[in-house]
Amino acid sequence: MKVQVLNIDGSAANADIELSDDVFGLEPRADILHRVVTWQLENRRGIARATRERSDVARTGKKFGRQKGGGTARHGDRAAPVFIGGGKAHGARRREFNISLNKKIRALGLKMALSAKAQNGLVIVDSLDVSDAKTKALAGQLAKANFGKKVLVMDGEQVNEGFALAARNIVGVNVLPAVGANVYDILKHDTLVLTRAAVEKLEARFNG
Repeated sequence: MKVQVLNIDGSAANADIELSDDVFGLEPRADILHRVVTWQLENRRGIARATRERSDVARTGKKFGRQKGGGTARHGDRAAPVFIGGGKAHGARRREFNISLNKKIRALGLKMALSAKAQNGLVIVDSLDVSDAKTKALAGQLAKANFGKKVLVMDGEQVNEGFALAARNIVGVNVLPAVGANVYDILKHDTLVLTRAAVEKLEARFNG
């Protein structure tokens, strides 16, 4: 698949790049993408902690009063739920949300997410080098390019420092290195902007 390379302001860079059909040319499947996104979001959740019940609190188990004649109810120990500091009755149970998903399915999902953007919403730029690493200047260039309200920009091994500094205060623009590519972030943005270095990294990730 041949794609024209653009500049960051949307103008043509007089160059083309050949994208691998094995990575950018697949037919997206909603069921695969849904499984991978669900796996990602579930694994973001923290463990739901359990409350301490009667057997979990550190209190004495000694009977603290007489069975009769004390003027109060009969209790065996201070860990009973009716006492302050006692165990919780019918408390929350520990829950874990780290579901598993086959590596092949995760890789296939990322390929399909990239392929979905290749059909509509993929932009390839030569690099993220900016002459003026200022937020105002970069915002003007992106507005001229008209990439959309939500833009995900990916660079190669590391994100260009000047671009990252200029982009961090622009609403709707997020920046990632190629190693951080994931299905959820790709799909939730209107446009995916990849540098040549990012394309090489992504293709090497699957070919290796």
